[in-house]
Amino acid sequence: MGISNRHIHLSQEHLEALFGPGYQLTVRKDLSQTGQFAAEETLTIEGPKSALKNVRILGPVRKETQVEVSRTDAFALGLQPPVRDSGYLAESPGIKLIGPKGTVELDKGVIIAQRHIHMNSADAEAFGVKDKDIVSVRVGGERGLVFDNVLIRVRDDFVLEMHIDTDEANAAMLNNGQLVEVLRD
Repeated sequence: MGISNRHIHLSQEHLEALFGPGYQLTVRKDLSQTGQFAAEETLTIEGPKSALKNVRILGPVRKETQVEVSRTDAFALGLQPPVRDSGYLAESPGIKLIGPKGTVELDKGVIIAQRHIHMNSADAEAFGVKDKDIVSVRVGGERGLVFDNVLIRVRDDFVLEMHIDTDEANAAMLNNGQLVEVLRD
């Protein structure tokens, strides 16, 4: 299990608008997925109702800027983002990004990430699933529950890990690294 707090994926264009021309992200910590990292850099995100400071940027840069928040964050910001797989930003709300050297007004890009499991093709074969399949996942413990509608994401550079946001983790009293059970029909 990997628990994902609110974070930002930036395009190079927006990175430079917020931090200055030619700016490159500084690696703070490598993440479980190959080549992904938490950057030292953070931003303030501002919605219609409030702002959240020190929101971590994840690298490397992407083709399109995306902001991932929990439903609790969305309420605080005054937004109603859809639950989406990463990268599917059509008809999502925008937000203001505030950096040390500038601001960017997004007209779209805020989502609540759909819960998902990263796996490589060998893992997918072992679990009997394929990319874009939907499964359920059982969580044991004092506040055990079953997460339905868990998206399978298969790519050969992926490391086996389920990702949920902080709201979901708190509901089930989950911790990073905790084992869960994938249910098959």
